[in-house]
Amino acid sequence: MSDGGLAARVGGSVGAFDREEWNALAGADNPFDSHEFLTALEDSGSVGPGTGWQPTPLVISEEGGPLLAAMPAYLKGHSQGEYVFDHSWADAFERAGGRYYPKLQIAAPFTPATGPRLLLSDQNYARPLLAAAEQLCLQNGFSSAHATFIEPTQVPLFEAAGWLLRSDIQFHWLNRGYATFDDFLATLSSRKRKDLRKERAAAQDQVEIVRLSGSAIQPEHWDAFWHFYQDTGARKWGHPYLTREAFDLFGERMGERILLVLALQDDEPIAGALNFIGSDALYGRYWGCTRDIRFLHFELCYYQAIDAAIELGLSRVEAGAQGGHKLARGYEPVETVSAHWIADPGFREAVADFLERERAGVAMDRNYLERRTPFRKG
Repeated sequence: MSDGGLAARVGGSVGAFDREEWNALAGADNPFDSHEFLTALEDSGSVGPGTGWQPTPLVISEEGGPLLAAMPAYLKGHSQGEYVFDHSWADAFERAGGRYYPKLQIAAPFTPATGPRLLLSDQNYARPLLAAAEQLCLQNGFSSAHATFIEPTQVPLFEAAGWLLRSDIQFHWLNRGYATFDDFLATLSSRKRKDLRKERAAAQDQVEIVRLSGSAIQPEHWDAFWHFYQDTGARKWGHPYLTREAFDLFGERMGERILLVLALQDDEPIAGALNFIGSDALYGRYWGCTRDIRFLHFELCYYQAIDAAIELGLSRVEAGAQGGHKLARGYEPVETVSAHWIADPGFREAVADFLERERAGVAMDRNYLERRTPFRKG
């Protein structure tokens, strides 16, 4: 695929591309676009043969030159691990005689965190990169391409290319210049403020909490967290997406961008929450426990994340998909956006009609949730 002096290439893995070139495009803001994160998934077998996530990164360069644009993309044989649900689309298209899978997924696998989906040295490369994705689908008979959890500044690039936009809601904690957790509590209503203090006290009374990053995270810590992750993954998804080796590789390749929060009893880890650190956000990813302690989930996943974000001077905490219970704990409803390209004109029209109706419902839900945040009114 070529466009004038530009050539678009499809790689078999992110690891096939030079780390420094890839990271120069990805930047330092979002850990999930980094060469280190994406190759850890590949090298650990979390994506690749047998997973339904076949790495298919797209890049643009001039002949013999460095990468000018890149797209982390995957050939998908199912709709698992995406957190933007299109199972009903697949069912409808296949009932009509179409073949929905394989499809092209532009995403950080298993990661419902906003970030750039087009890694660009210049915004002018956005359209050629998206055109290359469309051409890849057309040439190979893929039904569609989907970019999920798009950084807000990149949404207009997909819209300008004619991709269909879909909105959803997550709950993020927003740092409004707080110096301490108590500063944040002061913005809540009196009743909610008391509730949060009681929850924290109850959880902390039963455990010792430690935060680890970089070389402080030892193999035994990953062993403990692996047990937590397996338990949660088995209950939520049927089987965990990540392999045990993935956690070792995260620690080796990007340990300084990881915050592991552990709860200990008698020096034994009994629960943990894994976070990734961006330049302006803390991303909560996984949690699990071996003992059921009331409010410990909220403490490790939400309150400790707020503490850490304040200490690190970060502007927000993204605590993952779903979870209306986050609202009562100071996490606010925020719009997330995905973009979708559909090859079949009739199917595209049906999806566009569905999205228009869905968008109105999502807007109503967000408006409802915004009126029910725990902050003091007036």
